[in-house]
Amino acid sequence: MKSMNTKFNTKYIRLWFSLAVLFVVGLSFVVSAQTSGAALPSNAPRVSGSFEPDSIGIGDRFTYSIVVEKDLVQTVIFPNFAAAGGQEFALIEDPAVDTLERDGRRLKIRKSYLLAAFQEGWHHIRPQVMYADKNIIDTIYAPDTLELMVNTFQIDSTSHGLFDIKPQKTLPFKLGEITGYIAWSIVGILLLLALLYAAKRILAHYGKSFDTIFKPAPPLPPHEEAFAALERLRVLNLCADGKHKLYYSTLTDILRTYIVRRFDVGAMEMTSDEIIESMRGVELQQKQSMDLAMILREADLVKFAKAMPESSEAEAAMRAAWEFVDATKPVEEIAQEEE
Repeated sequence: MKSMNTKFNTKYIRLWFSLAVLFVVGLSFVVSAQTSGAALPSNAPRVSGSFEPDSIGIGDRFTYSIVVEKDLVQTVIFPNFAAAGGQEFALIEDPAVDTLERDGRRLKIRKSYLLAAFQEGWHHIRPQVMYADKNIIDTIYAPDTLELMVNTFQIDSTSHGLFDIKPQKTLPFKLGEITGYIAWSIVGILLLLALLYAAKRILAHYGKSFDTIFKPAPPLPPHEEAFAALERLRVLNLCADGKHKLYYSTLTDILRTYIVRRFDVGAMEMTSDEIIESMRGVELQQKQSMDLAMILREADLVKFAKAMPESSEAEAAMRAAWEFVDATKPVEEIAQEEE
């Protein structure tokens, strides 16, 4: 009998001990939930917030402000409504952080958001910020929860019936709708005709017409174009700057272009030897043939063998090119110049 009583007491002791353990564990969870910020230091930032206004219609805008009082060296990060997709609020404007007060090391700042709400009913928000100081990174909440009331429109379907959308109505065309446009178009056409007539009379006074204005200028004769290009090359004085290759390349291009236009020889696609061989079929004096061959071969040495002629040799090549063009220009032009 005594043994049975001992076993009965032992069971009750184990039961009461288990209940006590569960009570202590549950109490610890409650205390930790109610004092989640207890681990933060005493100088941790203080957070508060407000809605302005706190009651709006659906789709209306309101201002949500978060105010933080913190030490100067502490860092806080405000919520990012722009990156929070699927929220009950839509971000309209995200101004910069404002500094409200500064007292020594204490700083009071405010972050405001212009938001819009599209879900009716009561919305509960507890202002919060991320807090970082030395080895501490945590979320700090305001002590109070803010409430926002979003009202919607009440549709009275009992006293007013619902109607379908009316179909598009086509109105009859009236001439008066375009009379003004027609009148102004006629005035504009008459003014344009008057301006064209006046311009024609003025051009006729100077012996010209519209055809002469818009007609492109005739191309220069081959030798005049070559003389102008040679003069431009001479003024550049490329050899004095050590640009011998550019100088001789430009000089031979001028001669090739002149030969194409003057003798109808495809010199632009030919090598120097091919040009010299093709020009054998053209009636040239021996000096002209020798000058052309000298210029082309000297240019090949500069372009491909990196030769560096003296300035006197470059000037001699320029004179030879000028004399070649002057001696081979069309006879008609020579006759006109003599007259």
